[in-house]
Amino acid sequence: MSFIVKMARDKEEFDQIFDLNYETFVEEIPQHQMNDKKKLLDRFHSENEYIICKENSEVIGMMAVRDVRPFSLDEKLGTIELHLDITFSKPCEVRLLAVKKNYRNGRVFASLTGGLIRYCLQKGHDIAFISGTTRQSKLYRHLGFTPFAHLVGKGDALFQPMYLTKETFLTSENLKAISHLSSFLPGPVTIDDNVQAAFDYQPIWHRSEEHKSVVDSVYKKLKEMTNTNHVVVLTGTGTLSNDAVSAHLAGLGTNGLILSNGEFGERLVDHAKRFQLQFDHLSYKWGNTFQLKEIEEKLISKKYDWLWFVHCETSTGMLNDFEAIQELGKRYSIKICVDAISSIGAVPLNFESIYLATGVSGKAIGGYTGLSFVFFYKLENTLFPVPRYLDIMYYQKSMGIPFSQNSNLFYALNNALNKFSNPDYLDERKSFFMQAFELFKNKDFSFVVDEQHSSPCVITIKLPENFSSLAFGEDLYLNGYLVHYRNRYLVEKNWLQIALMNSNNDIKELHKLIYLMELLQKDQFISIN
Repeated sequence: MSFIVKMARDKEEFDQIFDLNYETFVEEIPQHQMNDKKKLLDRFHSENEYIICKENSEVIGMMAVRDVRPFSLDEKLGTIELHLDITFSKPCEVRLLAVKKNYRNGRVFASLTGGLIRYCLQKGHDIAFISGTTRQSKLYRHLGFTPFAHLVGKGDALFQPMYLTKETFLTSENLKAISHLSSFLPGPVTIDDNVQAAFDYQPIWHRSEEHKSVVDSVYKKLKEMTNTNHVVVLTGTGTLSNDAVSAHLAGLGTNGLILSNGEFGERLVDHAKRFQLQFDHLSYKWGNTFQLKEIEEKLISKKYDWLWFVHCETSTGMLNDFEAIQELGKRYSIKICVDAISSIGAVPLNFESIYLATGVSGKAIGGYTGLSFVFFYKLENTLFPVPRYLDIMYYQKSMGIPFSQNSNLFYALNNALNKFSNPDYLDERKSFFMQAFELFKNKDFSFVVDEQHSSPCVITIKLPENFSSLAFGEDLYLNGYLVHYRNRYLVEKNWLQIALMNSNNDIKELHKLIYLMELLQKDQFISIN
């Protein structure tokens, strides 16, 4: 495939849209009057979003999407809802579907339709209306569009009102085939079939022996994979588990040091401030390694009881030096606390001498988001009670089931953890990362963190200043590749991330992704020059 699907953004693309619009809806389908400029500007142009298909710099196909009522069909039929016995909440109208004659072999149309479906899903539309030319009624029906009302237009320009619902898409194998999405997100990850199966069952009572056996199995597997003494599982995201760490540290009433070199290290600082911890903050530039000599000098200069840092700094892909920080903790008798949310399941971990560590059920473990973990060796009593939901020691005293729990989430996590019994699993994932990094490096992409210091699950790419990472990510999505690009910090820094946390990611898909990225990069380069 040498063509790409993208959103129209620049003047050259819009000029070609006006040309194709004229060729199709004036010269081929006599819907509008001829003019000397041979360009057709749609009357809703300022409200349209255009999904286009390009080969090199040529626009070879297009469609316009608009969600402002009244629609064109409202004007032709009266209020659309009066002609239907279905309900919907967020409709859009698709118009001006056109493909250049030399490209009407189905591939461009299928690519545009796939882009449209992904666009609608991202925008939250639950139904799309079209006025399909009667010349292509069979094709529209084949894709799942349902006709309604009566024909509109006149003469040789007759159109059939049709609609496609989200429900129809979800049950149409044809549509799912052309709108397949490969995920390279750091979370949520694509869930394996055996993990999804956990939600095929009704929830069970959290005080039953059946649930207790699943909880015990989860705890056993988590402790084995991290070589730790104790773990508790909380119902909530990683933010909750870090709040639990903050609450416990606040209860100690001692002084600590927080290290940061990215977004999530800075979030630890925010946790600490909200719990009014006594701490100093040693901050490094995003993407830079911790300076161990400087950290050691800081530990020598002042008495600290604890040190808190992020192991895998997901915002940059940096894998901070866990072993070196751990060694400093032993040397200066400091309690080491680590946010391992993006490293658990991605790299081997040994929490044997760690005071507190956090993790989650999603991300590299491959379970559903919704459970988080706090690992520990031995905790002291706090000076004052901490909130019950954040009380790590209360969870421990309650044998891991302090409150109501979602049995399906635990069942799913239990299944997700099974793959780590394979002693080669992490090595295989590391090997996959090495291949992936080499592929990107061979195509001259720029990285925020080099191969030596990168997590094996996150590759952070730095785009040229005159490119837009937001536009780049949006266009990758329209073509069926979901990368990490919409977070505030990524937009601000013009970065995008390729996360390798999905167990179904493979080299073949990576080759396709990189080829597409090259095409989009070339297209953006042409557009700005």
